[in-house]
Amino acid sequence: MSGELWLVRHGETEWSRAGKHTGRTDLPLTSDGEVAARAMKAGLSEQSFAQILTSPLRRAHDTARLAGFPDVVVDDDLAEWDYGDYEGLTTPEIRDSVPGWTIWTHGCPGGETGEQVAERLDRVVAKARAADGDTLVFAHGHSLCALTARWLDLPIRDGRLFRLDTTTTSMLGEFHEAPVLKRWNSPI
Repeated sequence: MSGELWLVRHGETEWSRAGKHTGRTDLPLTSDGEVAARAMKAGLSEQSFAQILTSPLRRAHDTARLAGFPDVVVDDDLAEWDYGDYEGLTTPEIRDSVPGWTIWTHGCPGGETGEQVAERLDRVVAKARAADGDTLVFAHGHSLCALTARWLDLPIRDGRLFRLDTTTTSMLGEFHEAPVLKRWNSPI
């Protein structure tokens, strides 16, 4: 049996607060985001992890550091979905020109496809399943929802079934040798 996969969505940024799609734009945490990240330290420090990984983007890496993990390993596969032409836009703004748009069904011109995201997140799943213990990752809303779908052996589009707020933890694991969702969108 593989260990558990713990997920932490980064703290609040100005764009996450405004509902803007923030893929590769490297924004800092807000002061509220920093406070919330520091508050995670007590609960996460009670756990033992075989590996701790972070997205290369500042907001995830800073959340890891503030939560008590300054020596976290950067894993490019944990970067947020590349929104391409939709970077910095809100869903209503995108739907002005593409009615009914979602990241899960329409993709992003100039950005990544769902298949490309699934390919890199499948590598994260493989690393977590190969670890000798639990894995902790710090990343982003859409990438973590997509990672959850892949952990559960679901198609990438089923990431749409999960809502993930900033500065929350979730836990994936196994039950009777099947991948399961153990905890979701929880403040620690």
